Order: sequence, then C-alpha cells, then structure tokens
Amino acid sequence: MTTTPHPAGPPPHHPPHHPDSAQGSTQAHGYGYGYGYGYGYGYGYAPPPPYVAPPLPYHRLALITGRHRWWRPLAGTALLLAGAVAVSLVVLLGGEILGAALDKPTGKDGFRVWGGVGETGQALLALALLLPVVLAAAHWAQRRPAGTLSSVTGRLRWGWLGRCALVGLPLVAGSFGVMLLLPETGGAGPEGSEWAGLGNFLLGLAMVCVLVPFQAAAEEYAFRGWLTQAVGAWCRSPWVAIVPQAPLFAAAHGWGTPWGFADLVVFGLVAGVLTVRTGGLEAAIGLHVLNNLLAMGVSAAIAGALASDETAADMDWTAVAVDVVMLCAYAAVVLWMARRRGIRSMSTGAGTGTDAGALSGAAR
Repeated sequence: MTTTPHPAGPPPHHPPHHPDSAQGSTQAHGYGYGYGYGYGYGYGYAPPPPYVAPPLPYHRLALITGRHRWWRPLAGTALLLAGAVAVSLVVLLGGEILGAALDKPTGKDGFRVWGGVGETGQALLALALLLPVVLAAAHWAQRRPAGTLSSVTGRLRWGWLGRCALVGLPLVAGSFGVMLLLPETGGAGPEGSEWAGLGNFLLGLAMVCVLVPFQAAAEEYAFRGWLTQAVGAWCRSPWVAIVPQAPLFAAAHGWGTPWGFADLVVFGLVAGVLTVRTGGLEAAIGLHVLNNLLAMGVSAAIAGALASDETAADMDWTAVAVDVVMLCAYAAVVLWMARRRGIRSMSTGAGTGTDAGALSGAAR
C-alpha cells in the first residue's frame, strides 16, 4: 500500500471566488495577503514614529517632547505657586501641632515660638519642599521628563557639580573673609557678636547642613530652572529667557537696600548665564549652596543671628562690591573649565534628549 506523503507546511491558500468576478478572471480581490478587501494579519495602521527633537539649548528644553502648547508654561507656573502655598501651610501646621505637643509658648502673633534655630529650620524646610513641586510641574504640566530641569542630559551631573563646588569654595570663603574685615557690612560687627554656645552652635550647624543644600537647590530649580525654561519655551533668545528670573529672584528675598537688591539681581544673572552656557543647574547650585552654608554657618555661631530676618537684600555697597567681584571670578573660571572639559550645553536631539540609561555676606 502506497502512503501519500504529507506536505511539510500548511496547504496553499486559495482565495474564495468573489461573486462579482467573471469566470476565469485573473484579477485578485484581496481576501488573502496584501491590500484589497482585508488587511491580512494585524488590523489597523502602524503607530507614528516617535518624536525626535532637534538639539536644544538648556532654556529651550521645555520643547523636547514635542508636546509644548502655549498655555503649558502658564499652567505649570500656577501649579508651582499653588504648591508653594500648600507646602508652606503644611510646614506651618506641622510646626503648630508639634509645638502644642511639646508645650511650646505662644508668641504675640498667636503662633508657637521655636526660637532662632527652629524658626529658621521651618523656613528652610518650606523652601526645600519646593523641589518636588517644581519637578512635578515639569512632569504634569509640560509632559516632559522632570530631569530636563536639571541639565541637557536629563539628569544632574554630580561630577561637574563637585568640580564647580571645589572652584567656588576658596572664592566664596575669601569674599566672606574680606567682608569680615570691612568696617560696615550691614551686620552687628565683631564687637556686637556674642558666642552662641557650643550646644546651640552644633544644633544650628546641623540644621543648616541638612536643609540648606535642598533649600538652595530648590531655589535654583524654581528660578534658573523653571522660569528660565518657561520663558524659553516662547522665545529663542537666551537673554530673553535669562533676564526675567533675576529681578524675580531678588524680589523673593524682600526689599532691604538698593545695593542688596542689585547684588541679588547680579547673582541671578550670573547663575542664569552659567546655567545656559554649561547646559545645566550644577554651577548655579554649587555657588548657591556654598554661599548659604558659609553665611548661615557663621550665623549659627553668633547668639541670635539665626533668628534675624536679614538676607543678602540688606547688604551695603561695600559688601556688594566684594560679592560682585567674587561672582564674576567664579563665572569666568567655571566657563573656562567647561570649555576645557567639553561640558555639553545642548541636548542630543534624541527622543527625550537624555543620555542613554537616564531619562556674599548673607544667605540668598
């Protein structure tokens, strides 16, 4: 008996006869593979290719996903302001609840009295909590990776931040030393300074070291990060993006003296230029953290100094002159170092713009 061999694969496909076709017609009607009355395997259309952004400078990174609309920077700014109010209320309410539990006395304003270290800590904590609010505004309102606020690589470049801090440390410390030698720096002067005591000093210093890095970074993310990129989403010119945040940064510190206000504007401009020219916030964060750590660290050693509401806005012209020289020197060295090391100031132009594997005499 002869066995008929089975074919190695499925039988050939014979399209059914279409009623409209003539007998013997050779025209295909598309019931099999290819176009016609059916799509074959897999219905629908192929998804559009992913958006590929062109290489962008830092101040234009809000455009990196292709989802920018004119209203998104406004919506994000409203979210940021609402978040700032919310975190301030949360910190205030938490302080009142904890103060009541610890039986802290009540001041004339009806709030619990925590003393200089405690009240300064509350203020720094409220500012530090702005950091996640700013990142959320970028992610939710502008539909882009929050890391694009950090740099053109989509992340904070820690090595570059460390080098900027090493450059800034002798410059900031030197400017503080010169200010201490000036006859008037807007403070009490050496004669009016009283040692806070070892316990109070260590407590204040610990609070400063824990909170100031986050407070200073949060201000940089808000002003040099969010505001610069919000304006940059509408305008190509880096100067148009850099300039508005500087007076707003100064105004956020209150009004003290015209010289102090001018110093804060210069700080904002220098930090803004460094941010755009180096493609990230690292140089600005390093300078800001160093300045505030030294200023508030010195204040922790002086009795009652942390309770003072003075800021860089209260500086006199002599201290401002020293500070401006320091700011310009820091900017010059950082820009030279960035050119020498080839620090990137433009995004790669790939889908998200990120690298592979990464999505003065008073505190400012």
